[in-house]
Amino acid sequence: MPRVRARTRSSALESDTKPKSSSSIAKKQSKPAVPATTSSDLPTIIFPSASAFEAWLVTNTSSSPGIWLQISKKGRPVPTTVTYDEALDVALCLGWIDGQRRARDADYFLQRFTPRRPASLWSRRNVDKVAVLVAQGRMRPEGQAAIDAAKADGRWDRAYAGSSTIQVPADLDAALSRNPEAKTFFESLTRAQRYSVLVRIETAKSVATRERRIAQSVEQLAQNKTSTSPKS
Repeated sequence: MPRVRARTRSSALESDTKPKSSSSIAKKQSKPAVPATTSSDLPTIIFPSASAFEAWLVTNTSSSPGIWLQISKKGRPVPTTVTYDEALDVALCLGWIDGQRRARDADYFLQRFTPRRPASLWSRRNVDKVAVLVAQGRMRPEGQAAIDAAKADGRWDRAYAGSSTIQVPADLDAALSRNPEAKTFFESLTRAQRYSVLVRIETAKSVATRERRIAQSVEQLAQNKTSTSPKS
């Protein structure tokens, strides 16, 4: 079993190891997983490959509350780790999902992975990814169960667009046009702020909820405020 170091309560992420020579780093990367330390209550683990991450998930998927996956930044002179895209594919196949990303240092970032909650929303990106994984024969029972549950309760059909593809819907645009103050403030928002408004509307479960969220959003925008998006 990999050894997990004592956790720190510090709000800042700190390096828990001294700089190592290239030979010692290579030796360390030969292990299937290397725990580290963060301020989170979830352990941080380094996996040298997607297959190592998959093997760990197969063993721990039903018992672990989640992990912080330490991943090499692109172009950094550090040993290769599992990439974010590889890790996400593995996670989806076993019913897990990615979450918050944190900076760690100049060479690594941390990506949180946890079991998918029963009512968690699906993104269109992950719906598309799953189609490819199923076609490749990579989907496992845990991942298929999460897919089937989402299709059964309607979350699959309500999958939301990403920030790069989401559009202002006609009903929101019409509501903004009737409120110049709200429209002006909405147009001044950053891409991330605008996305938080749009995804909240897009993920409404019913017409009534959608109409209510549009009205609330326009009212808040007229007061130079924004809503936070639901966690996905």
